[in-house]
Amino acid sequence: MGARRKSVLAGAAVAVVVSAAMTAGLYACSAPGPEPRPQPPPSATTPPTPLPPSPARQGVSPFTGLRAEPAPVLAVKIDNVRPARPHTGLGAADIVYVEQVEAGQSRLLAVYSSQLPRTVGPVRSARESDLELLRQFGRPALAYSGEQSALRPLIEAAPLFALTPGDVPRVYFRGQDRPAPHNLYVRPERALAAVPKADKAKDIGFRFGAAPAGGRQVNEHTVRYPAARFTFTWSDSAQRWLVAMDGAPARTTDGGQAAARTVVVQNVDVRSSRFRDRGGNVTPYTETVGSGTALVLRDGRSHDARWSRPAATGGTTFTTPAGQPLTFATGQVWVVLIGR
Repeated sequence: MGARRKSVLAGAAVAVVVSAAMTAGLYACSAPGPEPRPQPPPSATTPPTPLPPSPARQGVSPFTGLRAEPAPVLAVKIDNVRPARPHTGLGAADIVYVEQVEAGQSRLLAVYSSQLPRTVGPVRSARESDLELLRQFGRPALAYSGEQSALRPLIEAAPLFALTPGDVPRVYFRGQDRPAPHNLYVRPERALAAVPKADKAKDIGFRFGAAPAGGRQVNEHTVRYPAARFTFTWSDSAQRWLVAMDGAPARTTDGGQAAARTVVVQNVDVRSSRFRDRGGNVTPYTETVGSGTALVLRDGRSHDARWSRPAATGGTTFTTPAGQPLTFATGQVWVVLIGR
């Protein structure tokens, strides 16, 4: 599968890492660095005007706006507590979602299609919210390790290909540089080889292009969870937002500091689910269907935005307060889902 695709990234190569804390979950892991595979609305009360469908241009990733051949989608649930740092393989992700989990901690969901690193991790358990979030990708593959027994039937019924160490043991391995459960890693190429019918990347609502007019110049923006925080600092030299977790640079084992071309801070409803972790903490459910406000960071400026996702099967559109498409900078996108 490594000979199938390759994303041609513009500008400096970006290595991405994330750190934050989280209390529940199952396994995680560490591994060698990435190896890219070759490849030939109007107001706060009025919903934004729906955008017309825009099929992905041939040879351009609908996730990053960069050149890439159509390829299957793999999502990986990544551990985000301090013992899980540094991460591996985040720099190759097209999209990195940040979600709240138990006790106010955070966890990452990285989405790959344009290129695949050699390994990704450390891998941890899935959450009910992931099923709704991933429906906009069609039927992707999801690599994760463990779930509550009551959640398993929901995962099996969801339109995705679930890949766990129990299902496909050859896809995973444990690193030797840290203790379990923070040492479980997935091999993305093997993962996708195990599910050849996983859907390829398609339009999920993102639009890429020149920076929108207006906005505010900003050098730094911090997003706070009850027990974690993410800071994005603009770098003129790298032309990216450098990521820090809990006050420390987020670094990876296979690159430098995590960085993003575009950061979306999406204000969503976060409610309690019927699930709890082993410590009795209630698992939050992050609702990504609906509409609301957002803040889009690109090119050293922040832009007020509106987001809309009327149905789970559809993508998420981002518009200016006046209802015009809000374009992202080409490259990796971070979407930070935060309770409003």
